Amino acid sequence: MTSPTIASEPGREPTLLPADHPLVDGRTTHAPLVRALRGDRPDVTPVWFMRQAGRSLPEYREVRQGVGMLDSCLRPPLAAEITLQPVRRHHVDAAVFFSDIVVPLRLAGVDVDIKPGVGPVMDQPYRTAEDVARLTSRTLDDGALAPIAEAVRLTVAELGDVPLLGFGGAPFTLAAYLVEGRPSRDHLAARTLMHADPETWARLTAWTAELTGRFLRAQVLAGASAVQLFDSWAGSLALADYTAHVAPSSTAALAHVSDLRVPGADDDGLAAIHFGTGTGHLLPALRDVLDTAGVTHPAVGVDYRTPLDEAAALLADHPRGAVPVQGNIDPALLGAPWPVLEAHVRDVVARGKAAPGHVVNLGHGVPPDTDPTVLTRVVELVHSL
Repeated sequence: MTSPTIASEPGREPTLLPADHPLVDGRTTHAPLVRALRGDRPDVTPVWFMRQAGRSLPEYREVRQGVGMLDSCLRPPLAAEITLQPVRRHHVDAAVFFSDIVVPLRLAGVDVDIKPGVGPVMDQPYRTAEDVARLTSRTLDDGALAPIAEAVRLTVAELGDVPLLGFGGAPFTLAAYLVEGRPSRDHLAARTLMHADPETWARLTAWTAELTGRFLRAQVLAGASAVQLFDSWAGSLALADYTAHVAPSSTAALAHVSDLRVPGADDDGLAAIHFGTGTGHLLPALRDVLDTAGVTHPAVGVDYRTPLDEAAALLADHPRGAVPVQGNIDPALLGAPWPVLEAHVRDVVARGKAAPGHVVNLGHGVPPDTDPTVLTRVVELVHSL
């Protein structure tokens, strides 16, 4: 596969995907996931799981022995192997690129690490205008993104007709980690900076949007067939704060991939999923971000708190009409007796019919202690329906 170039001015003029891209050469053009994200109803309802590549798999724990989380993301052969593991085991309809939302920070030179049992920890909290000015002087260039592109190329070469989803953390979540310095329950410092110094906040989120946007773009140009923007902490915000202080940066991040096109195709744009946890009150706003960014095929991920038929009704109130949804099996039920889980999965699939397209997923990530055979059984059930 040819090496991708990362445009410095994305979203201005259409950029054609390379001839050997899976969406161009036909490998994933008609894949169930791609069709569902474009508002179609394939014969088989597609299913994949957030965090499907991870600690629930014994083969993952084996290959990760002695390798730090961020290091494993930046070793292309290892990242590709981990990405492929759940496809081989569960026969899911998509691979999701194995990475972490803070990888772009590391690639830009930020001293960040994933502490076991804690999560992303920065070298310091970035809370003043001076802190942010020093931080945002860093750039993410094509050379730094080379391991990401190489890992995608290795993965796509093995996937065949199974699409790869590109993955990136939303600018607000990245900014919240930077301001807090580590995971937080209430994101109080981040929300304080947002209101106390909106200019500094805007500078910080514009920078994190640039990082995530370039990170996503590198994945797509190297072979990803769709992307998901994951906003872990957006649910902590009121709608007014999200609209004023967060939506612009998420729009900017997604604009980095909205110009990418399949040459010569009638339905030539990229599909993008916008997902956040605890965002039932923000679902139309998440859709509006996709729309404003110019995403050709927008889809909204729904967490386990909002039934899909209710989410579909909220998302239908838009000039462009309803959009596909993704979700939303409750991860807690993966540990319930099979009859309980089966009834829940059937209910999720039934409610998903209210949307023009539906990708079955969890309403959050796979818990680390999940029995992998349960996930395989869920995939088989969804496909049978």
